[in-house]
Amino acid sequence: MKNKFLNAGIFMLWVLISFTACKKDKPVPPPTSSTAPSRNDLTKDSIFLYAKEIYLWNTDLPSLTTFSPRSYNSSSDNYSNLTSELFAITRYSINPSTNLSYEYNKDYPSETKYSFIDDLVASGKLTFAPNAKSSVGLDGKGNDFGVALAAVGTSTNYKIYFKFTSPGSPAALAGLGRADIIESINGKSIGTDFNNEVDFINNAFDDTKNTTVQIAGKRKDNTAYNVTLTKKSYNSSPIYKDTVLISSGKQIGYLAFARFSDDNNSSSALDTVFAHFVKAGVTDLIIDLRYNGGGFVSTAEHLINLIAPSSANGKVMFSEAYNSTMQSGQATILQNQPLRDQSGKIQYSNGRMLTYADISYTIADNTFNINKTNGISNVGKVVFIISGSTASASELVINSLRPYVDVKTVGETSYGKPVGFFPVRIDKFDVYMSNFSSTNASGNGDYYAGFTPDSQKPDDVTKDFGNSNELCTAAALAYIGTGVFPSSTSNIKVEGVLSQSGVSIRNVFTPSLFNGMIDNTPKKLKKLK
Repeated sequence: MKNKFLNAGIFMLWVLISFTACKKDKPVPPPTSSTAPSRNDLTKDSIFLYAKEIYLWNTDLPSLTTFSPRSYNSSSDNYSNLTSELFAITRYSINPSTNLSYEYNKDYPSETKYSFIDDLVASGKLTFAPNAKSSVGLDGKGNDFGVALAAVGTSTNYKIYFKFTSPGSPAALAGLGRADIIESINGKSIGTDFNNEVDFINNAFDDTKNTTVQIAGKRKDNTAYNVTLTKKSYNSSPIYKDTVLISSGKQIGYLAFARFSDDNNSSSALDTVFAHFVKAGVTDLIIDLRYNGGGFVSTAEHLINLIAPSSANGKVMFSEAYNSTMQSGQATILQNQPLRDQSGKIQYSNGRMLTYADISYTIADNTFNINKTNGISNVGKVVFIISGSTASASELVINSLRPYVDVKTVGETSYGKPVGFFPVRIDKFDVYMSNFSSTNASGNGDYYAGFTPDSQKPDDVTKDFGNSNELCTAAALAYIGTGVFPSSTSNIKVEGVLSQSGVSIRNVFTPSLFNGMIDNTPKKLKKLK
């Protein structure tokens, strides 16, 4: 099973902050059986019983008897059995526009596109705890080398470029960043036999196996470097780059944003950037989300409020629609899921523990409005740079701004995830199954296939973030200046090798990027008894 936080996938998480099922939590009653069910059987039963009440497409599911959760026992690994069961649950709902499951994953057809099961976060905090190589969590903490790589060229003549280095990481502290080139790894030269060298490259940077890696090459200013990176823990800013570009007589703010990390990691950083933009007289924006798979919805709202025009203040930002069972308050199974805040603390009201069943899931109570207090008051054009790694909270920002701003996209088709969910704690697992769909103020939200860019351009890793000659950035600047995107894609030069037939940009070492959206915004409670 592929790790659900890899680039290929992309999903939105909704979470008021609920990690559940501590020992005192009430178990879901299993169906009557003549033999005592195993712990694993009860877990399988619970997953299906929750799906019958809270899954977005719950009305398409069969009965418990027909589905037979306990039949998913083909593997000795219970996690594999549970993921097989969840996959089966997601096959019943068919998207009429494709005649495939809404959760069909074209990149990994044997896996779900949105729903997944994850191990519990030991601390109980609502933050992504990296469980794979080269990850930075939604709390901004990393413990790796901090690199993402791509190969550009032909199989026999290629260069390895940094797509990015995570701020604060060993690679970034060594002065390395996007568009720098690696020519040798651990004393071995690379660049002439991609098919036989790619595994060597990936293994060298796999921090689950190695604590050091020695690399040498050239920086983008053509100076040589030779450094040894040592894996370490670090705090990372979510901002790869921010700058003000001057083009066509306009001051254009550029922001490359890594992830919608928690408020402590993102809010002040975003405020600082936009305060700089305002002081510089920025009139238009380029927001680079090409590697941003999402994160906390509160941070997405924060960014929307910084960008939205003052004329949109108080108007609808986006709405969430749950299934009819949840909207009518009939998802009583949620009484078993305690409501927690972002730090993992269980919430109480008048001495009573709150649960997810105390939340109102009506559309009216899950509609969010723009709250403009700072940022750019009257932005002109906003161009988002996107890719297949742009997902969930990133897509939510783009979709929410479209009714109010001249929004365009450049790059490659985004992931496509207009649905979200919250974690259900069952035994020692957190189960995330799609719970709601989101729409903007115009009622648009059916982007299951992702956003097709207005200007299709490859990810030009040979240029740094914010470089006006980088293909996506150049196209964005052209649109802001003229109102028209350039009609052709420029050739990419790689160390003097002109782009030609057989030349490509291929991901090599790719970190485990978070894909999803955690809705930790305050929610309305139903009238408590």
